[in-house]
Amino acid sequence: MRRPEAHPWRMALCVYGHPRVLAMLFLGFSAGLPLLLVLGTLSFWLSEAGVSRATIGHLSWVGLAWGLKFLWSPLVDRLRLPVLTRRLGRRRAWLLLSQLTIAAGLWGLSRSDPALALGPTLVFAILVAVASATQDIALDAWRIEAVEVQRQGAMAASYQTGYRLAMITAGAGVLWIAAAFDLNEARYDVHPWQVAYSVMAALMAVGIVTTLAIREPEHSPLPPAIRELGFARWLYGSFLSPFLEFFARFRWHALIILGLIALYRISDVVMGVMSNPFYHEMGFTKDEVATVSKVYGVFMTLAGAGLGGVLVARLGVMRTLFLGALLSAATNLLFVWLIARGHDLGALVFTVSADNLSAGVASSAFVAYLSGLVNQAYSATQYALFTSIMLLLPKFLAGFSGEFVDAFGWTAFFTGTAMLGLPVLILVWRAGRVGSHA
Repeated sequence: MRRPEAHPWRMALCVYGHPRVLAMLFLGFSAGLPLLLVLGTLSFWLSEAGVSRATIGHLSWVGLAWGLKFLWSPLVDRLRLPVLTRRLGRRRAWLLLSQLTIAAGLWGLSRSDPALALGPTLVFAILVAVASATQDIALDAWRIEAVEVQRQGAMAASYQTGYRLAMITAGAGVLWIAAAFDLNEARYDVHPWQVAYSVMAALMAVGIVTTLAIREPEHSPLPPAIRELGFARWLYGSFLSPFLEFFARFRWHALIILGLIALYRISDVVMGVMSNPFYHEMGFTKDEVATVSKVYGVFMTLAGAGLGGVLVARLGVMRTLFLGALLSAATNLLFVWLIARGHDLGALVFTVSADNLSAGVASSAFVAYLSGLVNQAYSATQYALFTSIMLLLPKFLAGFSGEFVDAFGWTAFFTGTAMLGLPVLILVWRAGRVGSHA
């Protein structure tokens, strides 16, 4: 008797049962956990510890590690680690080293107290950021090499799910744990924060165990080393060729495109550094910020990303890119309205909803735009370079955000971040005339 064939959709869903696709869920969690712990969540801790807004802004520069990771990505791609590479393979070796370093850095943060000495907190935050950026490099390489093209979509979806779960854990989870151990939120107590960060350090075991359990990609030959090619040829192939190809393809229009990439997320990034100190000064508790901003806000971002995908399909990339830039800048003005409302939970929900929804739309359009710019011959390198350019200037300017608030106040700050989005609209219009992205 002939067995009935499985439904095509059921067969398609079976891809999520593939061992490496499942592993990507846990590796995505490992990749997403450190980000907020050295940026957004840490800024709330610093604000509660009495660290000045200017200093909090400067400390956000640790996020430049993700913008500069392209500088050491060729080393992660080529350098053999003693013992680990022989036992685990080159991808898993770098994954394990970076994950152990992240766990150690988070444990170090859990032993520090920024109210007494800011130096150790800064050192451990930098260690976590650099190790996390290195983990991203190795993880992207493992993902690309681990499965065939047909499973890459499932790998990306699994990764994003794990990543978002980790962001909820590192955002809302830390604030909930700290609130549970905080007997009096009216005064600063370092112990709740130390407990929360100790838990986060332990949760890096999710990535470590997964790395030890997965297998090295079957087709992952070690590229020629510097000594085999010569430094000049190695440098040209690794760094210069992707840039030269991009400029040869777009000529002087490349400057407009790079300007757009460098500025597109500037209003969101600069504003985001000061959001947690702002919530704290407005009197919102850790539980309230955790629930509204770190959980509800994440789901609104996902909803915005889904909406952005639909808009790209219906309106085209450039029109959606323009809309995303406009909404991202405009919703910053809602924080000015929130200042007037004061400690109003309903107003916070509305502000966070609009801000995160617009950010999701902008992100979807921007990823689609960057993907359309990449030459398939240099896909990994050019995309890494584009995302680095995207972060460098906004992260640098964000470091001065606390000083701006001190000098001019919250209303001027949020209005100013909205105004930063105006040049982006002009660049989107100009870039739309360069190619066929509309």
